[in-house]
Amino acid sequence: QVQLVESGGGLVQAGDSLRLSCAASGRTFSRIYMGWFRQAPGKEREIVAAIHWSAGSTYYADSVKGRFTISRDNAKNMVYLQMNSLKPEDTAVYYCAADPTLVLRILPTLWDYWGQGTQVTVSS
Repeated sequence: QVQLVESGGGLVQAGDSLRLSCAASGRTFSRIYMGWFRQAPGKEREIVAAIHWSAGSTYYADSVKGRFTISRDNAKNMVYLQMNSLKPEDTAVYYCAADPTLVLRILPTLWDYWGQGTQVTVSS
């Protein structure tokens, strides 16, 4: 099992920045993707960004490219999401997730491990 705990959400104004953190613990995998998803009210959960834990390769949804950056600290078992130039449409509950796979899978239903989520609210 993998345990994930997010932190760093909050209420900010449009144009501000936030950094989300995800602390991972438990079982370790040699091949695993770590990702951030979000779910806005009335919408489906969607992938925001993902990073391969060992290779460091990254993926970003088109809606956040150039504004968000995903990173990891292998020594601390931490994953981060730096969010800049936030927009009201970024408002959602953000979830950290883990998928022990070599190939990135975008659909959230395929990911195995989830954190409890952290609320991000961007006011206009």
